[in-house]
Amino acid sequence: NGAVPGERGKQDKSVKRGNWGNQIEFVLTSVGYAVGLGNVWRFPYLCYRNGGGAFMFPYFIMLVFCGIPLFFMELSFGQFASQGCLGVWRVSPMFKGVGYGMMVVSTYIGIYYNVVICIAFYYFFVSMTRVLPWTYCSNTWNTPDCVGVLDGNVSSRAALNLTHFLNTTQKRTSPSEEYWRRYVLDLSDDIGNLGEVRLPLLGCLGVSWVVVFLCLIKGVKSSGKVVYFTATFPYVVLTILFVRGITLEGALTGIMYYLTPQWDKILDAKVWGDAASQIFYSLGCAWGGLITMASYNKFHNNCYRDSIIISITNCATSVYAGFVIFSILGFMANHLGVDVSKVADHGPGLAFVAYPEALTLLPISPLWSILFFFMLILLGLGTQFCLLETLVTAIVDEVGNEWIIRRKTFVTLGVAVVGFLLGVPLTTQAGIYWLLLMDNYAASFSLVVISCIMCVAIMYIYGHRNYFKDIEMMLGFPPPLFFQICWRFISPAIIFFILVFTVIQYRPISYNDYIYPTWAISIGFLMALSSVICIPIYAIYKVCRSEGDTLLERLKNATKASKDWGPALPEHRSGRYAPAFSPSTESHLEVQPLQPEKGRSEAAAASPVQGSNGSAHSQDSRL
Repeated sequence: NGAVPGERGKQDKSVKRGNWGNQIEFVLTSVGYAVGLGNVWRFPYLCYRNGGGAFMFPYFIMLVFCGIPLFFMELSFGQFASQGCLGVWRVSPMFKGVGYGMMVVSTYIGIYYNVVICIAFYYFFVSMTRVLPWTYCSNTWNTPDCVGVLDGNVSSRAALNLTHFLNTTQKRTSPSEEYWRRYVLDLSDDIGNLGEVRLPLLGCLGVSWVVVFLCLIKGVKSSGKVVYFTATFPYVVLTILFVRGITLEGALTGIMYYLTPQWDKILDAKVWGDAASQIFYSLGCAWGGLITMASYNKFHNNCYRDSIIISITNCATSVYAGFVIFSILGFMANHLGVDVSKVADHGPGLAFVAYPEALTLLPISPLWSILFFFMLILLGLGTQFCLLETLVTAIVDEVGNEWIIRRKTFVTLGVAVVGFLLGVPLTTQAGIYWLLLMDNYAASFSLVVISCIMCVAIMYIYGHRNYFKDIEMMLGFPPPLFFQICWRFISPAIIFFILVFTVIQYRPISYNDYIYPTWAISIGFLMALSSVICIPIYAIYKVCRSEGDTLLERLKNATKASKDWGPALPEHRSGRYAPAFSPSTESHLEVQPLQPEKGRSEAAAASPVQGSNGSAHSQDSRL
């Protein structure tokens, strides 16, 4: 509850930085951050492709040995220092480049994530009609290949016609696919051919950035109130869609397709690689968001409990979303008389093509469409809040003076405006190509490298014994033995496995039949490299600036925890973090305190202390 054990009159609040209103706000924000679009549009597809129910086994193994330990490490790291993803690296200043890498990754994700939210906004607005615009093939943007599920007379003749189209070599295009490609995106033929800006999407991008800014206008004070709705309402919508889905004919077929275990696949390394990658990316490790959110906790908050609750909630949501998706896809496959695999899809293809088409088959289809896209908007916003707050907090903490703290709202506005401007190219006719390029490269293997280096820096450079003592000081108990073993050995090994797996499994990106040109893939690799390159560049800079005659001395000084590392509030700086400054003893006046004690009472601060040279000093003066 935030109280400091055994200490009555002390506050466990940071007046300067601010704190969460209560613990529920932090848990809901973290759930909203971890539970994103990937839980709905990536996990169910991965599960069905990798052996159905059998995929759950490696998935939960990876959650226990990699997901929860990394989640707990990042939360405890941010909470102990009460600093964002840059400030925490006082623990080992040479590795501050890891914090800059996290900022770069969050910038990339923040740019394209809001574009996905803006497309969901667009679909949400156009669903407010009597007939969904992607129901029939009679629109100006449709081609002769278009075959709608509801076109003409909905009879066995239409079903036979569809079956014929699906079974022959000619590819059937659905009205929803043509609406997506030819109307919403007005897709160009090449990533270099940007074409014109799609004004409806640009307008929706503006709306989504305004919403994000307004929710973060007062930092965690305002976003903490918004998440009561944005983090909980998606579960209401998922439940409504689930109840509607399982009552449909063919829903059971879809769910069985999703869950039927294929145990032979459990021996396939790719299945384990997919499970580890999905856990890692889904929980938002190494984005900097977890450190940032935890930095607004009270010092003695039980983040161990929180990390387990949030991680399990995230994974349970993924599994639950699978039922919602596959019950509707099963119904659609049954209606078309085809196998579920013919209609299953993932990513934007599921969210904006397959699922919307399935919704047109339901009575009162606009209502279900509005609910579905509203859910996507809320899932996206929960993640977007934390991405923006990560960047703003890092900037404000780094500058750190009163002037910028008072003007934090303007920093938020500035970051939002820059994010909007950088997102404009993604609303052009080639925007989806760039969006997928950023999604595949900007936040893939670079996250794995950042996380691996963070584990090594904390456990082996700062020292596992030091870190375990820090956690004991903060929580009142050391991390359980299981977590100690995971942090030191198992989790870094799994992260390294994910990295090797990512490299081995690498395939050049494509979108449907479009193969990306070499220059575009090179840009993708440069984006991935831009976050990782921060680490060696800053390390070299720090070593050069450190004191010492030899390289070894400089390295030692660059990796040694700085004097202001530790709990942010003076009342928490006990034990080895206690200031080496005792006001009662005259001889100690020559010792520099680790942190000037600004929290003393005014009376004590004002009383002069006689120095050894006869001059008067105030207790707060810097010597």
